[in-house]
Amino acid sequence: MLIIGIAGGSGSGKTTVVNKIIKSLPGNSVTVIPQDAYYKDNGHLSPEEKKKINFDHPESIEFELLIRQLDGLIAGNSIDMPIYSYVTCARSRDTIRMNPGRVMIVEGILILTNKELRKRFGIKIFVDADSDDRLMRIIRRDIEERGRNYKQALLHYETFVKPMHEQFIEPTKRYADIIVPMGGQNKVAIDIISSRIRMNLDYNIQS
Repeated sequence: MLIIGIAGGSGSGKTTVVNKIIKSLPGNSVTVIPQDAYYKDNGHLSPEEKKKINFDHPESIEFELLIRQLDGLIAGNSIDMPIYSYVTCARSRDTIRMNPGRVMIVEGILILTNKELRKRFGIKIFVDADSDDRLMRIIRRDIEERGRNYKQALLHYETFVKPMHEQFIEPTKRYADIIVPMGGQNKVAIDIISSRIRMNLDYNIQS
């Protein structure tokens, strides 16, 4: 089993990189664990309090649960992964049943900030992108998926996303084995990563 951590700033193209890697590998060989599923449940907060939640700070993630469930998958067990809504800031009562794969990808902006989680990764990847490109993607996503208008999305970026990126996320580049510039548009880097993963899968099958 190969465990891969894919980090990078918000809007850097991590999901695109993950999806392109998955497409290059044999069907049903990859299990993806998104960090976003492990945001702490804040459904009890008032609407005004929810607006102040800092989703870009490491303390917003329940890393203990993420690590415990990842360890369960590594041990060959299935898990019930949480479902989190950015709109309600709450976890659903429902969960998603996840089964172990030969390749496990953990993806999220903050995953390389946690030392214990980093220990589980056989490959650590940081997806990099120009800050202007990330800003445009973040604003579009916040409007389309998270119920914010343009002004709210820009204020959220200035208040939380940008300073947290500089304080917590950008410094985790130093932990990466591979840095992917230009995000999901970097076909050469994605091909190299995919080839490395396929080699690992072939080796495990032969041995």
